[in-house]
Amino acid sequence: MMKSTYYIITIGCQMNKSDSERFVACLKNSGLKEVSQRKEADLVVLNTCGVRQSAEDRVYGLIPKIKRDNPGVKIILTGCLSQRQDVQQRLGDKVDLWLPIIDLPLLDRYLDQLFKGKKGEKIKVSSCPNNYLNIRPELRSEFSAFIPIGNGCNNFCAYCVVPYARGREVYREPEEIITEARDLISRGYKEIFLIAQNVNSYKSENFDFPDLLEKINRVEGDFWIRFATSHPKDMSDKLIKVIKKGKKICPYIHLPVQSGDNRILKAMNRKYTREHYRELVRRIRKNCDYKEMNSEGDKLPVSLTTDIIVGFPGETEEKFKNTEKLFKEINFDMAYIARYSPRPGTVAAEWRDNVSSQEKKEREEGLMRILRSSALVNNKKYKGKVVRVLIESKNKKGDYLGKTSTYKNVKIKPKIKLKEGEFALVKIKSFEDFGLEGELIY
Repeated sequence: MMKSTYYIITIGCQMNKSDSERFVACLKNSGLKEVSQRKEADLVVLNTCGVRQSAEDRVYGLIPKIKRDNPGVKIILTGCLSQRQDVQQRLGDKVDLWLPIIDLPLLDRYLDQLFKGKKGEKIKVSSCPNNYLNIRPELRSEFSAFIPIGNGCNNFCAYCVVPYARGREVYREPEEIITEARDLISRGYKEIFLIAQNVNSYKSENFDFPDLLEKINRVEGDFWIRFATSHPKDMSDKLIKVIKKGKKICPYIHLPVQSGDNRILKAMNRKYTREHYRELVRRIRKNCDYKEMNSEGDKLPVSLTTDIIVGFPGETEEKFKNTEKLFKEINFDMAYIARYSPRPGTVAAEWRDNVSSQEKKEREEGLMRILRSSALVNNKKYKGKVVRVLIESKNKKGDYLGKTSTYKNVKIKPKIKLKEGEFALVKIKSFEDFGLEGELIY
């Protein structure tokens, strides 16, 4: 019997990547076969992101090209843009199915309609859980796995489309999450990444995120636990204490600040001040710095990364300087800096976008200069230290590439044959602003 084929394109965050793994599982369960090129596919799935205009524009460019190269292809659009009426009007009949990710359990019936009448095609009826997050994913990695602990957001930051695209916060039962983690660890997975729009707002009756983290930390096995993304307003002392004590919890915290100016933070509806953020960082560093990182006892500081928006409506030069000042004070290891773009349906979209594109570009470049300087200083602390590295891949020159528990990129000259997904002890010999280089000592 002939099988229909599919190709999936994922744009955006870790949550979208995880969602795509569940989408692939449903497609396979329905009898479709994956192909390596989209031109060969009967079906192309676009998992979209609407957080930035650039991600949205990519979809507008991709879909006409897909149709032009493969006129008979069926297209499913899911993700953040799937319920946007303006996007639906713009793309019209170029998209065959608009499928919100929460409706993934219904995929088989939609596929049956899409391929109805195709000779020799029979779509299997799958028995997917009603909650799409409970669908067992088709993981793309054999050693690193995302576990979504929930979906949606209740915060309604003025610039952010996520609460409208994904709805209110809904969380999985702790037993489901712990069982999924335990299963992955028993299959040899070395990196468990707990993800949600706001992981640290997780709640299930009397069970909160620190409780969940602590439970997974107790699972037997040699593995690391990471999590993202944390909201500063929900980063509790209880969570900091669990991170400090958890031997398997990586000393790496992604803590988006978005701006260093209190007036802008208030306009963004972030519900904290720069003073609160600085005090939070102080407590994190006091408790989580010098967390033991490997079996030989070398210790290093906790790694702090953040998100920043430049050019938010009303961000004057004076207000931006407060962000620059905070950047210099915190000394981030990494920052993901975005130029503000209005998102339809959000509060800020009604405000005048009064910072020019050129000014946004210059502000981004200014922060990048500060970031490169602080990252270099932070990475210098690794020189001569022995760190545990999770091997991820090999480059064209034959060097091994991996990450420390603090999420630092490490390049390792080949000495003996290593495997992807294996831990190795590496002595750091040199450093750059966004990377380390070392030699294998094991």
